Amino acid sequence: MGETTHRHHGIDYIEFPVTDMARAKAFYGEAFGWQFTDYGPSYCEFTDGERKGGFELAESVSPGRPLLVLYSQDLEESQRRIEAAGGRIVKATFDFPGGRRFHFTDPDSYELAVWSEG
Repeated sequence: MGETTHRHHGIDYIEFPVTDMARAKAFYGEAFGWQFTDYGPSYCEFTDGERKGGFELAESVSPGRPLLVLYSQDLEESQRRIEAAGGRIVKATFDFPGGRRFHFTDPDSYELAVWSEG
């Protein structure tokens, strides 16, 4: 069995309540290539190949913080994929010390960001 590394006080898992499980899986699968494991009709675990999280079916969602920031080796390609999957850019690409980033919302209105070095 493979070794699992967990960093003390590090982000280890995150859950998103979603109103449409199929739509959430389609968006994150198409935009980022995430893989999914269903645990019944109301819960699905996802992985990006390194970290895990889950989608929990909910009647409604109340989007808010914290802001999750994803890394990209190709910011423009990431934005193209997000938009093609149905995401909406809510803050255009901007420079910040150390790189560039943009913000988007997913189909359930969660705001996330994607960044890349200079």
